[in-house]
Amino acid sequence: MSAKQDAYDAALAAAGTHARAWLSTLPTRAVPPSADADSLAAAVGGPLPEDGLGPGEVVDLLARSAEPGLMAMPAGRFFGWVIGGTLPAALGADWLVSAWDQNAAMRYPTPATAALEEVAGAWILDLLGLPAGCDVGFVTGATMANFTGLAAARRHVLARRGWDVDFDGLFGAPRIRVLVGDERHDTLDLALRYLGLGAPTPIAADDQGRIRLDALAEALGSGSGEPTIVCLQAGNVHSGAFDAVGEAADLAHRHGAWVHVDGAFGLWAAAAPDLRHLLPGLDRADSWATDGHKTLNVPYDCGIVIVRDPAALRSAMGVEASYLIEPAGPGGPADPFEKVPELSRRARGVPVWAALRSLGRRGVAEMVSGFAANARRLAEGIAGIDGAEVLNDVVFTQVCATFGDDTRTAAVTRALLSEGRAWMSGSRWHGRTILRVSVSNWSTDTADVEESLAALRRAAAAA
Repeated sequence: MSAKQDAYDAALAAAGTHARAWLSTLPTRAVPPSADADSLAAAVGGPLPEDGLGPGEVVDLLARSAEPGLMAMPAGRFFGWVIGGTLPAALGADWLVSAWDQNAAMRYPTPATAALEEVAGAWILDLLGLPAGCDVGFVTGATMANFTGLAAARRHVLARRGWDVDFDGLFGAPRIRVLVGDERHDTLDLALRYLGLGAPTPIAADDQGRIRLDALAEALGSGSGEPTIVCLQAGNVHSGAFDAVGEAADLAHRHGAWVHVDGAFGLWAAAAPDLRHLLPGLDRADSWATDGHKTLNVPYDCGIVIVRDPAALRSAMGVEASYLIEPAGPGGPADPFEKVPELSRRARGVPVWAALRSLGRRGVAEMVSGFAANARRLAEGIAGIDGAEVLNDVVFTQVCATFGDDTRTAAVTRALLSEGRAWMSGSRWHGRTILRVSVSNWSTDTADVEESLAALRRAAAAA
């Protein structure tokens, strides 16, 4: 028989209590965790007990044990890596996804989640100004979104040369040349490695990390007719700069290349009228990748892949099995599993629907514009600190700064993280040690910006 509702009551009540307690601490708690993984493993580990605990007791134990090892990533003073927060509606929807426990692979058995993901996909295309006929798939993150878009690209460019990669594999296939900007994100190389395409060919970038069109044109012109994929970037992880997607796509298409855009966090600039100018011609690419848990602020995990040619995506990702119920017919909506690598998966597009429905078109634009405005405020405040220098043109959500030489910059970063009132990542860019700031959280407000700048001034004074 099905489990009775009251079997879940204690666990859900405990989870709700602890979740609210955790969220309530975010405005004031120190950002770093107070315990390391080794000590936490000792606290929760040891031999598996012979007897179990009640569901509510397990959740209580989990929450109490894990709390010291949690970083306040959802806090408004967290500017590390490129990590967003979670919108309230998206969090609530994610809880429902777990409670519903649907395997979101097929439209027929799970029509509710399929419909919600299809609507969310259509809204995304509309917001970003991409062709309405594109296929949209929901994957784990930007790495797998890049992987999926590039899998469609691999199959397409080889098929144009008469090679069936599905049947014949890659041994003996025509070599695929992949052209990337010199400052692409490393996960793009990872996706290419997963696909068996090897290392890409880097193309020179300018001082902000944008691919140079003259260098791209030269590389395209020097090819000998081999299948080619061009990977562009919407949002450099250090500078936030954007490749000239439209112009680069036109160049690439004249040489028969497939154009893929890695827009892990920057693709959402197209949803804000005051930032859309950063991505002219975005719709002229062939595939796009982004992360919902960055700029859109939905819970982990949620990447989004978009492919102009549905047949290319479905051919690369689809599978046939006797037990799978066939979709409505050719040309109709695809089953979700035809657009992503997984067959069994959670309905990760549902929190995307909830986030978009809670914000509306105006709310998405205001949130994304607000990230860029807070980045400018942080850059202005950093520039006013004695010895500090902002190295990049602050066009979107990223700020890179130094505090003199590498030694002092590293010391400022350590002092900031040690105090714990704000979190900003250390990195290296153009051969220099830097402090890198990424603004991605819907809850960051002016007070968070000012408190974080005050913490950074203290760190600079102490270094």
